[in-house]
Amino acid sequence: MIDTPTQVRVSLSLCGLLQGIGFRPFVYQLANEIGLKGWVQNSPQGVSIEAEGDRQAVQGFLSRLKDESPPNAVFHNMESSYLDPLGYENFEIKTSIGTGNQSTLVLPDIATCSDCLQELFDPSNRRYLHPFINCTQCGPRFSLIESLPYDRPNNSMKNFKMCEACEVEYKNPNDRRFHSQLNACRECGPQLEFLDFSCLSRMDVALDQAVSVLKEGSLLAVKGASGFHLMVNASDGPSVQRLRVRKNREAKPFALMFPDISSVKALCELSSLEEKLLLSPQAPIVLLKRRQKADDVISSAVAPFNPYLGVMLPSNPLHHILMGRLGAPVVATSGNVSDETICIDEDEAFSRLEGIADFFLVHNRPIVRHADDSIVRVVMGTEQVLRRARGYAPLPIILKEKIPAFVGAGGYLKNSIAMSKGHHIFISQYIGDLGNAQTRSTYENTIESFMNLCDIQPQQVACDFHPDFASTQWAERKFAAAIPVQHHIAHVYSCMAEHDLEGPLLGVAWDGSGYGLDGTVWGGEFFHITAETIHRVACWRPFPLPGGVAAVNEPRRSALGLLYQVYGESIFDQPELLESFSSKETAVLKTMLGKKLNCPMTSSAGRIFDAVASMTGMRHVNSFESQAAMELEFSTLDNPSDASYPVELIEGNFVKPHASRADNIPEYYNLQLKYQLDEGPMVQQILNDIGQQRDLNLVAVKFQNTLAESIVTVAKRVGEERVVLSGGCFQNKYLTERTVRRLSQEGFQPCWHQKIPPNDGGLALGQVFAATRFVKRKELSGVPCGSW
Repeated sequence: MIDTPTQVRVSLSLCGLLQGIGFRPFVYQLANEIGLKGWVQNSPQGVSIEAEGDRQAVQGFLSRLKDESPPNAVFHNMESSYLDPLGYENFEIKTSIGTGNQSTLVLPDIATCSDCLQELFDPSNRRYLHPFINCTQCGPRFSLIESLPYDRPNNSMKNFKMCEACEVEYKNPNDRRFHSQLNACRECGPQLEFLDFSCLSRMDVALDQAVSVLKEGSLLAVKGASGFHLMVNASDGPSVQRLRVRKNREAKPFALMFPDISSVKALCELSSLEEKLLLSPQAPIVLLKRRQKADDVISSAVAPFNPYLGVMLPSNPLHHILMGRLGAPVVATSGNVSDETICIDEDEAFSRLEGIADFFLVHNRPIVRHADDSIVRVVMGTEQVLRRARGYAPLPIILKEKIPAFVGAGGYLKNSIAMSKGHHIFISQYIGDLGNAQTRSTYENTIESFMNLCDIQPQQVACDFHPDFASTQWAERKFAAAIPVQHHIAHVYSCMAEHDLEGPLLGVAWDGSGYGLDGTVWGGEFFHITAETIHRVACWRPFPLPGGVAAVNEPRRSALGLLYQVYGESIFDQPELLESFSSKETAVLKTMLGKKLNCPMTSSAGRIFDAVASMTGMRHVNSFESQAAMELEFSTLDNPSDASYPVELIEGNFVKPHASRADNIPEYYNLQLKYQLDEGPMVQQILNDIGQQRDLNLVAVKFQNTLAESIVTVAKRVGEERVVLSGGCFQNKYLTERTVRRLSQEGFQPCWHQKIPPNDGGLALGQVFAATRFVKRKELSGVPCGSW
């Protein structure tokens, strides 16, 4: 009988979210507690450990390694092997290795933890009111890291030399800042300044002055951990309105920062999940239904005609100090000019925010990359991310199988980019709309930064079919053969990637608009997806958009186009339906529609929302994207009804691919429509209800119920059990919940977005996931992938 050795050495290779969360100190302390010898070390591949000692102690170490690891640790893979002992004399944290293929993950920024908050407001603590307090469990990560492994020389604290007291903490295994890579204090860390384009004060005096000017109604630009906010007293209507004028933001809601959870509960309805999200390490903006008493505290200029407030709590110590001293909510909106990315550098802020901010509260800790506040809401009892940035990026979607290295260029609006490596697809932080030079420059910088940070050199690119998108043009300029993915197909594949799904399934992609492959503007699409084909099986019956792009901002134009499609020229004999237009405008539009001048046809569900909003008189002109659709959603609150309008499903062969793009359409795109949803009966009944002066809120509910029923109708005809919902229309809480419930009642398995935005912020993920499937199809068929 062979004796089992009592002394063993285990060698571990760990991958996951294990750097920047105090994992090495945890391993060190655990090994010493158990009495093991060896070492732990960071590298671009993850974390390596060797531990030797009594076999039973080693087994206990392995068991507790996962069970007791720091709260932010995530294990993706652990490889282990048993070896002969080497006779280590102690356990140590080895100097990190900076070379080799990278497989470890970068952690998002983490909101200030409870231990740091306790120290922050403890007058006896040496970090009392220190605006940059952090530890191994909290603080900026993604916004400060330059490269892996996660060590001080590789982040933007590298030029701040620790003082003697901080150095002692850093080296003390029993201190909670043992090996904390951002460790600093008032003596050796970053410093605050309060300015009006010249330095007026520093540190505590700077904080005092910042609080004072906010109370007085001034507009303050505050440099946080990952970018600037523009702040103003939320109860001061004239000051909030002044911010709107200066920022050129007429009515789009502003986000609010509250001092604490009790102040949120006083003004907003709050479920247990919504409270958990506000207090989470991600600390996102959460959309909350306001209480009536909020109107006495929050200016109506913050979120005009909106029953929801976008609420967040402080996510970093500077914000905690400010909000603690103010004791009341402030507007905390992105520090930018509308449609640009947020500022991250004080010199940049002085230039871009001149004329907007009255004063600046800044610091000298560099921000490596921007990260806006993330936005979430609760849908179907779960979190749904609407804007994915601080606290979430750059965490990847994890897939069952490995995929090639791709970059997804994203879309035009709400752009983000995505990159794949192995089992992961990494999604960048929210970048914004690519309609200006500043955002386009940030877009290209983000791609470069992501490739370096994630150690990815993509050989292929996926992009939108729209030739005029800046993202498409970048892809075609940088890569020999870009793989275009139709906009709405990318939406469906985005949700498929999030849930790691394959066909067969029915994909529903509803949004405002996207480049169609049949010469029309798509946006109300149904795709039957199988292993072999992507079949555009159904859509809403196309109707004209008089003025084309102008209709995006004028719901009245969508209404006129839809009414014209249903009633023809006789609509111009009903002046009560044309009251939003002047007689001159009406004459021009009549000519345009009659001669089909600048009247592209669209199947967009988003434009149908706009049309109904205008028909009911709720909104004829938008001041920001989707304003009319949002107000239709708001009309469903506290108006329960299962009633709906009729929609006819027409069967036939409707369209062929548009000739100018047909040569660029993959053979597995089947564009031969089988069904169209005819809006005519619904429109007639809506007008009938309006004519009979029915409650317009009930009309809005019935309309959105009709949309849900239309999805059920198509799902029954297609016959696939799994139904995937994607696109900007599914940001609508009522529509999503109604559709999910109705599909479930009818025996289908609905999937909707939770971790990834349903809007264009998820397009890049969908492009990568779809393109890897296209490549796989071509490889299996033996067709070369050089031409698309």
